[in-house]
Amino acid sequence: MSNIKGPDIHDARRQAAHPEAADRTTPFREAVEGVVTARRQFLKNSVLAAGGIVGGLAGAASLGAPYVGTAKAAGTTWKIQTSWPGGVGLQIFKDWCATIEEKTGGELAFQPFGANDVVGDFQLFDAVKNGVLEAVNPFTIYVQGIIPAGVFLTSYPLGLRNPHEFDTFYYGLGGLEMARELYAAQGMYFVGPVHHDANIIHSKVPIRSVDDFRGRKMRLPGGMVAEVFQGLGAKTTVLPGSEIFPALEKGTIDVADYTGPAVNYALGFSQVTKYISMGPPGFMSLYQPVDIMDITVGMNAWNALSQQMKQFVELETRSYSLEHHAKIQKANQEAWKKFEADGTEVTRLTQDDVALMTEVAVPIWYKYANRDKPSARIFKTQLDYMMSGSLGYVTPDIVEGMELDL
Repeated sequence: MSNIKGPDIHDARRQAAHPEAADRTTPFREAVEGVVTARRQFLKNSVLAAGGIVGGLAGAASLGAPYVGTAKAAGTTWKIQTSWPGGVGLQIFKDWCATIEEKTGGELAFQPFGANDVVGDFQLFDAVKNGVLEAVNPFTIYVQGIIPAGVFLTSYPLGLRNPHEFDTFYYGLGGLEMARELYAAQGMYFVGPVHHDANIIHSKVPIRSVDDFRGRKMRLPGGMVAEVFQGLGAKTTVLPGSEIFPALEKGTIDVADYTGPAVNYALGFSQVTKYISMGPPGFMSLYQPVDIMDITVGMNAWNALSQQMKQFVELETRSYSLEHHAKIQKANQEAWKKFEADGTEVTRLTQDDVALMTEVAVPIWYKYANRDKPSARIFKTQLDYMMSGSLGYVTPDIVEGMELDL
């Protein structure tokens, strides 16, 4: 299992939210509908005038996305499967899907499916290319099996460290265009990233510095992440999410990385560990601070849409990313209180630890970046950003002597 992330988490009841039928008989209701219709028409005209991009996100975030009335694929329903098998992530996804039909006046609807409902997680891309599904909402790291550069389309150890930095990469530094070029070669359209959460470390012993990883039996996802912790002296092992709890309970492992607080509390990690290891204040996770998902559409389904409807789906994806991330963070705030009540202690590493881990990580970045030209090109864009005055994560002395095969 190479650097593939995605939770194998608890069973959860999967219900999509369905809006109640509207009562359209009262004058008040008719007046409200008139206002909504006028607002939608205004927004539609604004989107068309601006090319559907400038100013559209604010409207999408506050009002949903504007009604689009000229899609070629009128009355189309897309089957869309997420990598969430349950819990808060699946519910947020289903609630969002239930809004699409109303926002498009019935011209496009999303029929949501949870993980493995139609195909397995590692068959998602074949399914979307072959038309079994029109769209998918996977953990982006899954695509590395067919696109090696996918490891740089989501977070990697000590790389870009906040969601807004990945937004800058995608929407300001050409990352979206690079991703779409790679996906198009595979018969898919990369609509955009969807922010999720950080991954955090649970342990049976306190981790107060990077030295405390030495000799510890540690569950990691493999790939780049595992290589960094091996460089710090950890004895790493690869386990699916469903096996983490029993391994901690039996003492097979001392330390385990997994997803964020809300998911991990539901898995019962506070029952089998006493500590959570975080980065310095304001630095949630040292090794995977931004676990990105995305919306990907089969090229045939994408090309069947009008230009206006394509703009709608793109804007709606950006709006959904904000909503998805914020609601999971809200759930995390409740989870932290529960961990505290259970006696879990949060330990924090220092900026010196961050510097040490960065030195270990940098040669591994270059190793993965030089696997192919697209990987090198994407990584170079991110490296320049990290070395700039804006971030300064990486200094010239750290990368001295290292070369990219561009």
